[in-house]
Parts: sequence; C-alpha cells; structure tokens
Amino acid sequence: MTDTTTSQNTVTVRSEASLSDYIALMKPRVMSLAVFTALTGMVVAPGHLHPVIGAIAILFIAIGAGAAGVLNCWYDADIDRLMARTARRPLAQGRVPSEEALAMGLFLAGCSVLCLGLIVNWVAGALLALTIAYYVFVYTIWLKRRTPHNIVVGGAAGALPPVIGWAAATGGVSVESLMLFAIIFLWTPPHFWSLALTRTGDYERAGVPMLPVVAGKAATRRQILIYSLATVIATLAPAYTGLGGGAYLAVAFAGGALFLALAVRVYLIGDSDSNAGNKAARQLFAFSILYLFALFAVLLVEHVLGLVT
Repeated sequence: MTDTTTSQNTVTVRSEASLSDYIALMKPRVMSLAVFTALTGMVVAPGHLHPVIGAIAILFIAIGAGAAGVLNCWYDADIDRLMARTARRPLAQGRVPSEEALAMGLFLAGCSVLCLGLIVNWVAGALLALTIAYYVFVYTIWLKRRTPHNIVVGGAAGALPPVIGWAAATGGVSVESLMLFAIIFLWTPPHFWSLALTRTGDYERAGVPMLPVVAGKAATRRQILIYSLATVIATLAPAYTGLGGGAYLAVAFAGGALFLALAVRVYLIGDSDSNAGNKAARQLFAFSILYLFALFAVLLVEHVLGLVT
C-alpha cells in the first residue's frame, strides 16, 4: 500500500480596498450637502425635537444618503471608468468588488430607513426610503442613460433631505418644507449643467445623454439661464412667508443677483470663446455651491438665534 499525501495550496486573496475607499463610495461631498439641508429643515420646523433624537435623525439621514451614493457607484461603475471626473472611484478602478458594494449599499439603506422610522417617526423613514429609491431606480437606473432630462427629473432626490428633516421634527410635510424642496430642485439643473458644459467629451464617451451632448451647448446655456432665474425667484418665497427673516432676504437678494449674473455671463459668452466660456461655467458651478450653502446657513442661524419665530 502506498500512502499518498496531497498538499493543497491555499491562496488568500486580499482586497485592495481601504477604509477611505468605502467612505468614497458614499460620496461624502454629496452626503454632506444632504445632511446640511436636512439639518436646516429640522431646525426651522415648528415645535421642539429632543437634541438626542435630532442627532439620531441626522445620523440615519446621512447613512441613507451614503447608501444611495454607494448604490449609484455600484450601478455606474462601467461608465465611471470612461469619464475623467469619475475614473478614480474605487469601483471604477476595481479596488472594491461589485458584489461587496451592492451588499454595503443595501445594508446601509435598509438600516437607515428602519432605524429612522423606529426611533424618530415613520413619515421621515418613508421619505428617506423614497429618496433612496428615487435616486437609485428613477435617476440612476432609468433616467441617467436615457434622457437629457435626467438631471431635471432626477434632481428631486437631492431636494428631499430638508423635507425629511422637517418630517423628523414635525411628523409631517408642509408648504414651508416644500419651499425648501423647490429651491434645491430648481437649483440642481444650472448647477450640474454648468459642470456638464466643461465635461461634454466625458459624457459623450460614456454614452450619457446630458443636455449639452443631446441638445448642444447653446440650448444648455439657455436652459441654465431659465432655471437660474426660477431658482432666484423661489429663494425669495421663505422671506415672504415668515420662514426666513431680514438676513435671509438680504442673502437671497445679493446671492441671487450674483448667481443670475454668472448665468447671464455663461449665456452671453456662448461659443465665441471656448476658454472664456468654460471658465464662466466653472465659476457658476463653484458659486452655485456657495450660494445654496449660504441660503440654508442663514436660515439655520436665524432660527437658532431666535430671529425668526
């Protein structure tokens, strides 16, 4: 009898992902904007919410926003590889396995919705579930690769956080919370289209029908101007309904005037000077972030200091 010893080589496959990669999947910059606007919605809402419950609500809104970002990165990994702006994302570079990202996104989404509903209230939990589902299924899966209206319709997901914050504090939705929704909803197209004007080649390569790719840059500039004007008008509503005070009105007027002036500049330069046109679009994109932050920040400060009742 011959004894045969079989040795088996065990191969250990190590993931190249680091903690920073998993954080990057959650799109922290997008998540921070959602958290800040949700916090504003919660603070300016009538009534009183216990600080601990409020902190818990913000935590799970942040986790829900991060879950939506992870699922977006999971689904869009193929086109992210083709665009310079997104090519270094962890999934696009293969540092995080696709199935791992999917599991992470689903777990965070389920956990955030369930905990927000159980600990805070189910209206806020349902709105968070709607936001995640809308961002993933309506925007990412359905609209983004099919229509140039992807940003317009899909922008509703990014506009819902202040409504969730309001619902966390009051257990419901009001006209005032929808005003905050409208500001972000109308602000989103000029914000993203100004970036798209400078990244048209990226979107063409990836087959994403952003407005500059499908309708051309001239039409995009015209739409930027129209939506910028609508945004400025919408920002005045809180001041005239008592939600915002004098400081808010001043910021809305001054910031809105500059926002509109930059949009007009983008429109007027047109294709006459591509370098100047791209510079103007980048300036509008950068200022749009500051503009939205300033609007919500002054609302938040006014209510914290008791300047608005």
